[in-house]
Amino acid sequence: MATGGSSMRRGLPRIAGGEPWPPAASAPAEVAVEAAPVAESTVAEVGMAPSAVAPTNSGEQATAVAASAPSRGSETVVRRGLPRVAGGEPWPTGVVAAAADTEAAHADAAAVSAPTPRSAADDGAPSVRRGLPRVTGGNAWPPADIVVAASTPAAAAAVDASAPGEENASAEVAPAADRPLVPAVAEGPRAPLTVPQTAWAGRSASRRPQPKPELQRIGPFTRTQWAGTVIVGGIGLLFAAGMAVLAVRFLLSLDGMREFLATYPGEYHLPDGAPVGIPAWLGWQHFFNVFLMVLIIRSGLTIRREKRPSVFWAPKNNPKGKTSLTIWFHQALDILWLVNGAVFIVLLFASGQWMRIVPTSWEVFPNALSAALQYVSLDWPTENGWVNYNALQQLAYFSTVFIAAPLAAITGFRMSGMWPKKNLKLSAAYPIEWARKVHFPVMLFFVVFIIIHVVLVLATGALRNLNHMYAAQGSVDPTAYADNWTGFWLFVVSLVVIAAAWVAARPLVLAPIARLFGTVSGR
Repeated sequence: MATGGSSMRRGLPRIAGGEPWPPAASAPAEVAVEAAPVAESTVAEVGMAPSAVAPTNSGEQATAVAASAPSRGSETVVRRGLPRVAGGEPWPTGVVAAAADTEAAHADAAAVSAPTPRSAADDGAPSVRRGLPRVTGGNAWPPADIVVAASTPAAAAAVDASAPGEENASAEVAPAADRPLVPAVAEGPRAPLTVPQTAWAGRSASRRPQPKPELQRIGPFTRTQWAGTVIVGGIGLLFAAGMAVLAVRFLLSLDGMREFLATYPGEYHLPDGAPVGIPAWLGWQHFFNVFLMVLIIRSGLTIRREKRPSVFWAPKNNPKGKTSLTIWFHQALDILWLVNGAVFIVLLFASGQWMRIVPTSWEVFPNALSAALQYVSLDWPTENGWVNYNALQQLAYFSTVFIAAPLAAITGFRMSGMWPKKNLKLSAAYPIEWARKVHFPVMLFFVVFIIIHVVLVLATGALRNLNHMYAAQGSVDPTAYADNWTGFWLFVVSLVVIAAAWVAARPLVLAPIARLFGTVSGR
């Protein structure tokens, strides 16, 4: 074994312009640490296990090696560096693990530490904080027998060693020595792939796409779905209409159907004394009816869509009876429509015009069938509306005036605020649910009637028919006013007025009018 010592190597000065550190006057403290192979062999020979040494109170870590060597001359000089704390001594402190033979090692160990484990509470030393176990199922680390070793510049750190005969001490110290004093090494980087990489992280691995906003729905469908429904439905209707036209044309080409058309041309003669022509008051009634019906349908659809009204109306004599401004507008239009209808019925029977829209013979039904077949075959009836309507028109006008209009009025009155709600017997006899189930289909009937009516008016002689309805001009000669544009321009003016009323039907315009009849508020 080699022995030897060397002086302390001096480093950089601690202050600017000073001497190298440590000063030359300070005596280098050599710390002898026995070589590891000798210590291991000695420990194996004597059957001893080194004990762990805990950190000191000042945060200094004492190095203690418990071993025996055949010769005390095996020492390795330990180089000391900077102090661990401000104003402290160079690190490590003067800790020397003596190398001696077996008897001398036993004597030194007995002088440094007791033969049995001691606790920090026995000598007043601070206790060691214990943490998680180092092995699965083990005790908390460090063991309970570890104490803080007091270190001085001249004294070595405590080295706990058990004598060969002290079996109890060896049994308690040995498990602590078997546990590693250093934390487990963290897992290193992954090993490189043994095959070429073929899969790569996609865009979603580093970027999460923004959720798409929910499409706005109009009823059960979105705008795109409604457009698709209209397109597909329109194509289907056109196909069905084409097939119907071909089928009816084939049917009317048969001899039996030709005789049917000759017997029932689509119209029958009116009773004697029936008026000829359309009076001016009937034209104005027709315009007012269209104007009010369009606004009634608009306000009715708004009521069905409106969930939280923004403006309310209450009558002056009942401030608590609030209702939405839209419902008030709808009911006000209903009252005006009923007044116009009542005037129309009175003038209709007073002037004898009722014979034009009220069936007066059973021939109306076969003639209505004949007219319907002619319409479907696109070989439309050529009656003169100034004198007489065809049977299908007569039935349609009769159903609208004397069936659909009263149903709309009765069901609307049941759902309005004018219904006597306190009359429980009357309310039970006529439930509001029945009124709601009838009122909306009646509105749909009016919509379909208006669409078909306008299409047929424009398709069966637009100028002549518009002169009849808006200008009250006509003749028994169907070609007399076929080139007159008066009725057409009056029809255009009426459309402009209706469109302006449609746009103006909003709270900003309706609120001042509603204040004339009640109180308007935002709640």
